[in-house]
Amino acid sequence: MTIDLSASFKAYDVRGLVDETITKESVRAVGAAFVDVLDLAGQTVLVGGDMRASSGDFAAAFTAGATSRGANVTQLGLISTDMLYFASGSMDAPGVVFTASHNPAQYNGMKMSRAGAVPLSSETGLEDIRDAAQTYLEAEEIPAAEEPGTVETVNILAQYSEYLRSLVDLSEIRPLKVVVDAANGMAGLTTSAVLGDDLLAALPLEITPLFFELDGTFPNHPANPLESENLRDLQAAVIEHGADIGLAFDGDADRCFVIDERGEPVSPSAVTALVARREITRAQAEGEDTPVVIHNLITSQAVPELVEAAGGRAVETRVGHSYIKAVMAQEQAIFGGEHSAHYYFREFFNADTGMLAAMHVLASLGGQHRPLSEFAAEFNPYSASGEINSEVEDKAAAAQRVESTFSDRDVEISHMDGLTVRAADGTWWFNLRPSNTEPFLRFNGEAHSQEQMESVRDEVLGLVRQS
Repeated sequence: MTIDLSASFKAYDVRGLVDETITKESVRAVGAAFVDVLDLAGQTVLVGGDMRASSGDFAAAFTAGATSRGANVTQLGLISTDMLYFASGSMDAPGVVFTASHNPAQYNGMKMSRAGAVPLSSETGLEDIRDAAQTYLEAEEIPAAEEPGTVETVNILAQYSEYLRSLVDLSEIRPLKVVVDAANGMAGLTTSAVLGDDLLAALPLEITPLFFELDGTFPNHPANPLESENLRDLQAAVIEHGADIGLAFDGDADRCFVIDERGEPVSPSAVTALVARREITRAQAEGEDTPVVIHNLITSQAVPELVEAAGGRAVETRVGHSYIKAVMAQEQAIFGGEHSAHYYFREFFNADTGMLAAMHVLASLGGQHRPLSEFAAEFNPYSASGEINSEVEDKAAAAQRVESTFSDRDVEISHMDGLTVRAADGTWWFNLRPSNTEPFLRFNGEAHSQEQMESVRDEVLGLVRQS
């Protein structure tokens, strides 16, 4: 039976169950469609994958489909997602990385970009690729191009590491003890290359590695640091080793979470504000009057407040890397941050990279003498709920119940991305948003006090979860 590709093509990437909704046959068809839709015959296409067991086979299948339609494939081998963005940006070529990010081992998927690391989403070509690939699958044949493409292999780890080191100088910071939890994902490769001395000169960092062995079965814990239980090993190790900071990466290493010296998480919003201030200062020193910083609508209100205070301009956008990257380009923004710990940099081709964000945090921490908990507190003045998922049968009806309840209060309501309700006096807000990749309605909320946040959270979740 022909696979229905709509089951795996999401709003801004492809993700599915291996050998069920994503197979070698479907990937080969997507490789051919990628070349056709983007008119890449005779041009270079970059192909790489993460440490999942199926990534190598899928990369080979995509390569076969792409070369059959005339593209010349440069195989990048084992890469993190931000390594693809670096390659796509620095080589000005389109590409794909096979990864399912933080999803369990039975999943895999594709993140694709146009040349220059420009993202592909359902609104900018991903649906056209899906439809063309579906046609090939149903025809059970991919016609060969007049001149099939070639294949070469390139290792970009050293160039990627050198480029990141050129953006943030860590050579003169005070010595730091750093625990890094790679969760058996791609950060096990990239951390040693960028922060260690495997390829480059040693930095004043004493790194304690956790789960650096590349293993797509994730034998220690899931590679999803957004879930608090997956941070426990890192938190314990930070305290055990008396470390200054802990870093946790997701499976494809494009996200980074930060733990302070007490073993407590530093919110991604605080990291966004911290990095934003550094990037604003740098841009102003280079003559930029009012540098732009992007944040999604779920990021703490502290972010736009701190951006404005530093002399920048904050621009709000919806959730999702393809949307953020598009606004980054439109606004010529220097930096962007999301509540999910995706961080975007103009100097990194408007793409997200967990490693570069980690380096900025290390540079800030190592450039002064306060502990991270004290240093980060100024970037985190409000009480946030964190992301809370509810699996509900009718997401739209649940959101409508909430909107109906709050609409007669003194609030502002927005539908930019799901439902956002803000108190008119600015003391609290919340967002309800259906997940693009999982069967959840996601709640995020914030208030000026913990008590107020909990009151809003409990009322909204009660309405969402009504049977």
